[in-house]
Amino acid sequence: MKRYKLDYPSPIGIIEVEGSDTAIDAINFAEREQVVNAPQQDTPEVLLECVKQLHEYFLGERQEFSFPYVFQGTDFQQAVWHVLPSVGFGETASYKDIAIAINNEKAVRAVGSANGKNNISIVVPCHRIIGSNGTLTGYGGGMWRKEWLLQHEQTHKNPSK
Repeated sequence: MKRYKLDYPSPIGIIEVEGSDTAIDAINFAEREQVVNAPQQDTPEVLLECVKQLHEYFLGERQEFSFPYVFQGTDFQQAVWHVLPSVGFGETASYKDIAIAINNEKAVRAVGSANGKNNISIVVPCHRIIGSNGTLTGYGGGMWRKEWLLQHEQTHKNPSK
């Protein structure tokens, strides 16, 4: 299956979107300053739609995503990742909350590890997961990005949605 990459120059750095003709399987921050994966004639619609929806998110016009994506990980990791989108836009939850949601209350550390391996940043909102004491904890894209994303969502939160 052919793979594609497309860069989106977001307000917090370049985001590299990866996927196939049918689904996205990675959305990660690229630690570079230049776009290297521009749209091509054969760029699949799903990648173009992902970038469009990310752009709407950063404009404060989108709170949920509707393009197809797939997870690549263990059954446990996938269980954690499937729960993350239930943490609403502009809201936060703790690692313990996620462990309880997957019916494995003692797996708090394993939830943290799975959260850190999430490859679909922003869309599968691992940035919304914080410590049980309310403090911000690690984020693969950097703590400054986690803080920025949480602040962005608080600023654009609309209680009627």
